[in-house]
Amino acid sequence: MSRPSPITPDRLGEFDCLIDARSPAEYALDHLPGAINCPVLDDDERRIVGTLYKQQGAFEAKRVGGAMVAAQLARHLRESFADKPKSWRPLIYCWRGGMRSGTMVQWLRLVGWDAQQLQGGYKAFRGHVMERIATLTPQLKLQVICGPTGSAKTALLHALREAGAQVLDLEALARHKGSILGRWPGQEQPSQKAFETGLALVLQSLDPARPVFVEAESRKIGRLMLPDAVLAALRAADCIAIEAPLHARLSYLLQDYAYLGHDGEALAALLGQLNANTGLHANETITRWQAWARAGQMAPLFEALMTAHYDPLYARSQRSHYLRLAEARPLVLERLEGQDLARAAQLLLA
Repeated sequence: MSRPSPITPDRLGEFDCLIDARSPAEYALDHLPGAINCPVLDDDERRIVGTLYKQQGAFEAKRVGGAMVAAQLARHLRESFADKPKSWRPLIYCWRGGMRSGTMVQWLRLVGWDAQQLQGGYKAFRGHVMERIATLTPQLKLQVICGPTGSAKTALLHALREAGAQVLDLEALARHKGSILGRWPGQEQPSQKAFETGLALVLQSLDPARPVFVEAESRKIGRLMLPDAVLAALRAADCIAIEAPLHARLSYLLQDYAYLGHDGEALAALLGQLNANTGLHANETITRWQAWARAGQMAPLFEALMTAHYDPLYARSQRSHYLRLAEARPLVLERLEGQDLARAAQLLLA
């Protein structure tokens, strides 16, 4: 068996398994891609040990915590690791590459497995993620798809992917549509750290020699922030401007947001967002929009929102933020149905 050696985040692919020794709550917030959670302290135990450390000192925390760690490791040996062959080679990490992962490494090496520890732990991996985003993003040949609300930018991205193009779908990574109606029904957004981990993973998979299509975004997608490197690259990139008539955009929105008619939580969020626009529009206008929403009259509501709110906002923000929008390649679409977007994707690739 080889001696333990410092393992850096660029060597993750050398191992049979990545094991996150942190608590379930830490793991849920973010973790290395593909890692399994085998905590040496669960959430309650971690809280108890932390309290003992603060109130009674390191010795008492280690005495009590040591028994908890031993019990957890015994459970993992009986359950999660019971079928692993002698040749199994796991990489283990905790928050900073300290006692939690170090203890598990020692136990597994005593058994006979060539267990190794990630140097610097999850904290080092976080640094690796942010470095990858900052380094890889400027290398990409981004083609930013712009267009007012309802112009099927996301659907065009999907059509481009189906046609074989490279796509960076930021809204899919963020699990949010990026608008006031952007919440995905029944799904929460990931944490900021998990969003960035997923983003770095996608960036690593892209070929910088080929174009990468991406949708125009503001700094925030829902509650998540785009890293500075990504936002800067978007704003300096070449643009493709979708031009579609109002009736086509309205038809697309009514399909895309059809769930509002039977999702009470989404409807409540819509009413709240409309109320938040008080001050930007007359009180009578907000009241009328909310009445349409409650009555399920989405066609007049969406048309009014586009013409009175989103289109003017788009005209102001996009032209000031996207430096090359004035010289954008126009993409004129009379309809925004699936077959129309498929033809548009082929046109863009040609």
